[in-house]
Amino acid sequence: MLHLQASGVENINFVTPTHVIAQIIEALPLAIERGLRVPLVYNSSGYESVEIIKDIAGIFDLYMPDIKYCDDTFALRYSQAPDYWAIVKATLREMHAQVGDLVIEEGIARRGLLVRHLVLPNALAGSFSVLDFIKELSVHSYINIMDQYRPYYQAHELPELSRPVNDDEYTQVVEYARKIGLHRGF
Repeated sequence: MLHLQASGVENINFVTPTHVIAQIIEALPLAIERGLRVPLVYNSSGYESVEIIKDIAGIFDLYMPDIKYCDDTFALRYSQAPDYWAIVKATLREMHAQVGDLVIEEGIARRGLLVRHLVLPNALAGSFSVLDFIKELSVHSYINIMDQYRPYYQAHELPELSRPVNDDEYTQVVEYARKIGLHRGF
């Protein structure tokens, strides 16, 4: 972490770090004692144990979770993720309670929640419901609405996922976000 900070990074981004939380917690006091000062990012799928998120309160400055679906049927079929929607909502509520809305100073994210959502073809992600939930967290939530879905690996075997998102599908999601009052990100 100190080496990365010395190289000029703006944050330390821990990607899917749940399995190394103990090591992060052990290393942080040493790094802080030696001058670590850049924000720490917990970058995850969002499908996390809310208990773990509660246990790490105060450690991470930024949470950057994904929300993939609002329908458990699709979550189970495409990601083998039972109870996905309830788990993701509870986890994001806890993340937001800990760090609040995203704070950007001089173009750099310093603290808060930044939610990513990948639009899927044929409205399979339930993007409108996802955005409604994000608005429940806060109308000032920062949302990265992504359009880069591409049908790789075995996706060609699923007709509903066998093509990229088209411009109209993506535009409808962005317009809906604006319509309900979300105004940060996209």
